[in-house]
Amino acid sequence: MTLLVYIFIIVATFFIMEAVAWTIHKYVMHGILWSLHSDHHVKEDGFFEKNDAFLFIFAIPSWLCIMLGMIYAQYAAVAVGMGIALYGMVYFIVHDIFIHQRFKWLRKTDNAYLRAIRKAHKIHHKHLGKAEGECFGMLLVPTKYLEEAKKTSKVTKR
Repeated sequence: MTLLVYIFIIVATFFIMEAVAWTIHKYVMHGILWSLHSDHHVKEDGFFEKNDAFLFIFAIPSWLCIMLGMIYAQYAAVAVGMGIALYGMVYFIVHDIFIHQRFKWLRKTDNAYLRAIRKAHKIHHKHLGKAEGECFGMLLVPTKYLEEAKKTSKVTKR
């Protein structure tokens, strides 16, 4: 396969991961594995959360695809693993750094899309139990939050 095909696989996997993450968040994290995810909704003392275990749960398939793909010269599997890893890096930056401010970087923005992401996540966290919820994704947000963010943007008011 050519390099462009592998790049396509990486990008496609990245976007597919949004649907995978949404599904796992809604049905697994807010379902059978709520015991790991609950401390993310009800803040407890300390820097780490049980919810951080999901970093490893998502990293294992990425690592396996990359490792086994390299061992058996299955470079499409390596590309899939790289797409999963790329999504994980973006997830960490957007979710843990930008939204939850676990590190005090990226604190202020007037970008409407980023503010819409932050709003959708805030709406998700208003539900403290596992049964109710909305906005389970990270990068795709309901258009109503994007429209609201555009209306209140300082950039568009100039």
